[in-house]
Amino acid sequence: MGLLTILKKQRQKEKEMRILILGLDNAGKTTILKKFNGEDIDTISPTLGFNIKTLEHRGFKLNVWDVGGQKSLRSYWRNYFEQTDGLIWVVDSADRRRMLDCQQELKQLLVEERLGGATLLVFANKQDLPGSFKAEEIKQILDLDSIKTHHWQILPCSALSGQNLLNGVDWLIDDIASRVFTLD
Repeated sequence: MGLLTILKKQRQKEKEMRILILGLDNAGKTTILKKFNGEDIDTISPTLGFNIKTLEHRGFKLNVWDVGGQKSLRSYWRNYFEQTDGLIWVVDSADRRRMLDCQQELKQLLVEERLGGATLLVFANKQDLPGSFKAEEIKQILDLDSIKTHHWQILPCSALSGQNLLNGVDWLIDDIASRVFTLD
C-alpha cells in the first residue's frame, strides 16, 4: 500500500465522529434520529437497549448511538461513553413533571470523565405540543449557564416536523470539528 493511500485512509478515519443520543424515556431520541436520517417515523416503539446508525453528513461519518432512556436502562449508559465526541441530550419539553429528573440525569452525565470535552447539544423537543416549556425555560431549569466543562447549545425542535434538527446537527459537527480536526 502506498503512502498516499495510507494517508488518505487515515484522513477518512479522522472524519469520523461518535455521537451519543441520551435523554429520559419518551423524549423523542429515536424519532429524532430516524427523522434526521429520512426514515419512517410512524411506528416507533421504546428503545430497549440501543440503536446504532452510521450517517454521512457534510463529508463526516457520524456513528450515532441512540440509547434507551427508561430508568432501568440508565445505569447502562456509562457503557457507551468511551470516545464520545458529541452528546445530544433530548428533553421532552411537554413533560413538566419530570424536568427535575431530566436536570439530575444531565448533571450526572456531565461529571463523567469519559464524556469530558464532548460537545453538548440539548434538543428541547416537542415544541409543537401545547403547554411545552420554551427552550429558554429549559435552559434555566437545566441550569445550562453553569456548564463550564463542555461547549453547549440548546435548540427548540420538533422530531415530528424535523424543525431545527439539521441546524442542531450542523452546530454539533462544527463544534466537534473545530476541536478535533485542527489540521483542516
